[in-house]
Amino acid sequence: MLNISHNPINQKVTLKEYESFGRVTRIRHHKIFNRILLGFSLMAIIVMFLPWTQNVSGNGFVTTLTPEQRPQTLQSPIPGRIEKWYVREGDEVKKGDTILYISEIKNAYQDPKLAERTMAQRDAKSRSVTSYKEKVSSLEGQIGALITERSLKLEQTENKLKQTQLKVISDSIDLEAVKTNYSIADRQYQRTLTLQKEGLKAVTDVEIKKLKLQEMQAKLVSQENKLLASKNEAINAQIELSRIRASYADKIAKARSDRATAASSQFEAEAEVVKLDNAYTNYSIRNSMYYVTAPQDGFINKALKAGIGETFKEGEALVGIMPSKYELAVETYVDPIDLPLVHVGEKVRIQFDGWPAIFFSGWPNASFGTFGGEIVAVETFISDNGKFRVLIAPDSKEGIWPQNIRVGSGAYTIALLEDVPIWYELWRRLNGFPPNYYNPSAKQASNEAKK
Repeated sequence: MLNISHNPINQKVTLKEYESFGRVTRIRHHKIFNRILLGFSLMAIIVMFLPWTQNVSGNGFVTTLTPEQRPQTLQSPIPGRIEKWYVREGDEVKKGDTILYISEIKNAYQDPKLAERTMAQRDAKSRSVTSYKEKVSSLEGQIGALITERSLKLEQTENKLKQTQLKVISDSIDLEAVKTNYSIADRQYQRTLTLQKEGLKAVTDVEIKKLKLQEMQAKLVSQENKLLASKNEAINAQIELSRIRASYADKIAKARSDRATAASSQFEAEAEVVKLDNAYTNYSIRNSMYYVTAPQDGFINKALKAGIGETFKEGEALVGIMPSKYELAVETYVDPIDLPLVHVGEKVRIQFDGWPAIFFSGWPNASFGTFGGEIVAVETFISDNGKFRVLIAPDSKEGIWPQNIRVGSGAYTIALLEDVPIWYELWRRLNGFPPNYYNPSAKQASNEAKK
């Protein structure tokens, strides 16, 4: 009490007379409380020096270790209309089993005999290619015959030219002989005429010599005409030789042009055959796409397009399938600040949704209901949620995960780091510092050295 009143009560009333006051002021209560407080303080100090395992936690879900084992949807590479379902949701299918049958909706492919008719066109074009090949072969034979005939004709004309040239030489020699005879006849005539004027020869002798001179003159003119005719024959032979060369060159060029045209048509027909082969193969493959089959063993999850007669676009999902054989893994996400603490090969504790667990993040050995894992992959690019993706596989040294875990179930992961005192961990968290950075290889070497 403050004792500020003019009528103090403490002088009139004694609290020691009351039993409750005596109980409150007993000294032994203070001793017990002090002992309890001292015990808790000692215990807190001891706990502060206990080891605490630093960790990086994250929320994720159950997935598969390899991409081909994850749930997938089946699409049709062509647009169509659903005609018949062969399975129901929840059915188990084997690889290659038919799931549904679709029909064509594009007008260009609705002919049921499109592939057969394309093959018939291809066969017709193949026969056309054969015809063009025969034509090319025939023209090649014709070109060879023309070249042989030209060689023979040229040889024949050249021989004729040589004959005419030799005949020109012969006629020129004969002309020189006739000229000599004419000169002799002329001198004899002049000599006889001179002797006749002198009275030594008769007129008859002069006339005989004159007649002989005229005969030699006629022979000279005839031989000159013969020589000119021989020269004309030689010129004609040369002209014929040039004409044969030009004529056969034109024939051979025309035949080669026809051969090139036939070869071009052959190549076009072959290209058309290849194009029709490609079209036939595409049509055959497209016909096989009318049956949507299972790509692997699995279970039908959900039909995304259910109605008969319902149309869909190419690449649109039709049904979901879950592979029957898979290796479980956990896909979790860590903050960018914790990424340097996560390394491939490190151990992780996992708590699955639906499995009861008692977990102490700082004392993993005292936890119950968690399962071991090992980091197998760390994403090098940030995900859409602003975190980095980490893939965790079962730890082979610690046993397998529960068999009833399904892909897509939730999981809480704790990546175990260094062991530090509890006081250090509290100090770190109060200051907002990240866990200790360390090198896994150095930690492993230290542990082996301790062993």
